[in-house]
Amino acid sequence: MDFSVSQDVRTMIDMVTEFVDKELIPMEPEFLARPFHELVPQLAQKRDLVKQMELWGPIYPQQYGGMGLPLMDSALLYEAFGRSPLGLYVFGCQAPDAGNAEILELYGTDRQKDAYLRPLIEGRIRSCFAMTEVELPGSNPVMMDTTAARDGDDYVINGHKWYTTAADGAAFAIVMAVTDTEASPYRRASMIIVPSDTPGFNLVRNIPVMGHAGTDWDSHGEILYQNCRVPCSNLLGTEGEGFVIAQQRLGPGRIHHCMRWIGICTRAFDLMCRRAVTRPIDPDQTLASKQIVQQWVAECAAEIHAARLMVLHAAWMIENQGVKAARKEISYIKYTVANVMAKVVDRALQVHGGLGMTDDTILAYYYRAERAARIYDGADEVHKAAVARRILRDVA
Repeated sequence: MDFSVSQDVRTMIDMVTEFVDKELIPMEPEFLARPFHELVPQLAQKRDLVKQMELWGPIYPQQYGGMGLPLMDSALLYEAFGRSPLGLYVFGCQAPDAGNAEILELYGTDRQKDAYLRPLIEGRIRSCFAMTEVELPGSNPVMMDTTAARDGDDYVINGHKWYTTAADGAAFAIVMAVTDTEASPYRRASMIIVPSDTPGFNLVRNIPVMGHAGTDWDSHGEILYQNCRVPCSNLLGTEGEGFVIAQQRLGPGRIHHCMRWIGICTRAFDLMCRRAVTRPIDPDQTLASKQIVQQWVAECAAEIHAARLMVLHAAWMIENQGVKAARKEISYIKYTVANVMAKVVDRALQVHGGLGMTDDTILAYYYRAERAARIYDGADEVHKAAVARRILRDVA
């Protein structure tokens, strides 16, 4: 296994790091204090700078205006983006647009690609992904009440979804809905493109998450589909292929999630170390002189390093052996990195004391916003159970 980094990628990482430090981190006080939609014009200017630097959309194909980087290279850039909550958005590779673009590239028709994929990658529109249901467990995706019934040349969609990230202002949703109630559990659902201006697409609210409802891209929507009618030509792939497409989306997506979390870890770790060496606790000592703080620094440094290597190994497996062969490794990183991030942010906040509880640093935001990492895309317990079953099956 070769984890060496080319000089070109090192140069890109340095450019991204400098941009994040100089252009995005200074914007974070505004991000924490103002609704996101008020920042969109200013962020559009930052996006234009990124495009001039030719660093826009590292994961997207070059024919659509992206950089077309392989998974290992883009993973390293995601760590650099992740050092600011504005990073992925400004570099054009934010969720859920990144995953939706991947679906459209792999399964979209030429018409769908022209109408949705190209403007999505160019940053002219945003999208959302509607899967999780209000009354059913997200940890068991085959349990789904939302239906898409054929009526002539149309699908008529009815259902109740929530945690549809970035629905506020999105041009379209990719909706997971049951198209065949009689099929086997993993062949019941399909993915369908639903423009957000379709009658019957009702954004009920932006859900308050840890007290923050958010706006625009920085939000999670609750959507009610009421006799929402779209043409059958909006189907992605074939009927009954929804779960197959979802699994294709999740493999590389989890690599990018986890490397973004590593970026959060490195940012929180840097803040913790800086605070430790500058915060006096008496006239002759700083926090860094305390053994418990030294232990936290040593533990966090090792765990971040181990987590990074684990993610890069999973990315290497996906690139060289495919998503199916890397299923265990993908689950490993999901629960391992999420928990490392939670620990590092918690330790950094503790070292900051009362300051850490305020929005004068980014730490309180991370503490609120990233707790969900242990729930979405499969709760920790679900991934651990899946890993254990595979390991024990191999032993039996």
